[in-house]
Amino acid sequence: MKIGDNSQNIAVGGKTVYGGTVGVCMLDTQFPRIHGDIANSKTWSVPVHYRVVPGATPKQAVYDGGKEILNGFIDAAKELVKMGADGITTNCGFLSLFQDKMAEAVNVPVATSSLMQVQMVQSLLPKNKKVGILTIHKPSLKEAHLKAANVPLDTPIVGTENGKEFTRVIINDEKEMNIDLARQDHLDAAEELLKKNSNIGAIVMECTNMSPFAADIRKKFETPVFNIYTFIEWFQSGLLPTRFNPDHDDPRK
Repeated sequence: MKIGDNSQNIAVGGKTVYGGTVGVCMLDTQFPRIHGDIANSKTWSVPVHYRVVPGATPKQAVYDGGKEILNGFIDAAKELVKMGADGITTNCGFLSLFQDKMAEAVNVPVATSSLMQVQMVQSLLPKNKKVGILTIHKPSLKEAHLKAANVPLDTPIVGTENGKEFTRVIINDEKEMNIDLARQDHLDAAEELLKKNSNIGAIVMECTNMSPFAADIRKKFETPVFNIYTFIEWFQSGLLPTRFNPDHDDPRK
């Protein structure tokens, strides 16, 4: 403080909890939350807040279009904002259907689905390349989900529903998952996507439980992979920008 400067270093409150800017509205589940999963708190480089919507199941989100759980997610979002969250997301890509109503209900940015990255990723690619989507259940990913996330309707999509482990465990909310089999399901689905579409320039994972296997796909197929982790890390960086010291490299100071 300069001599004669009457300013003071004042802390200002207004929230209940500090340090976590992103609030995650959660389905009510028991399946394993391995490192990289949205609901494993060690996944994140920054703290996040969680709120579970009681009774909200993966089947309701994926098969039923979330018809019975929308209000629960809105309530959870409001609770998270009241607690201190500056932005809201969900733990299911199919909840892109909730984007408009959740955004209207809370006075903060809302990013309901990893699918919202597709348009942005497409803009990064050459004109002769397309984004491809990996989803947990292709038959359930309807036109309405894509439109809600501003995804072009001709976007190539492949699901893991024909695999041996991943989709079954998540959708049926089983307590155990064979990680090696789940990884292979992702590699098989990515291979199918790339074989059917020779112009794929990047992959976006719809499901928030797929992130642990993104690096495996990238390593084997040398294709960029985007998921809920990349989306929310970017989202959070705007909610709480890194503070830099402009004088740090000034040799005079």
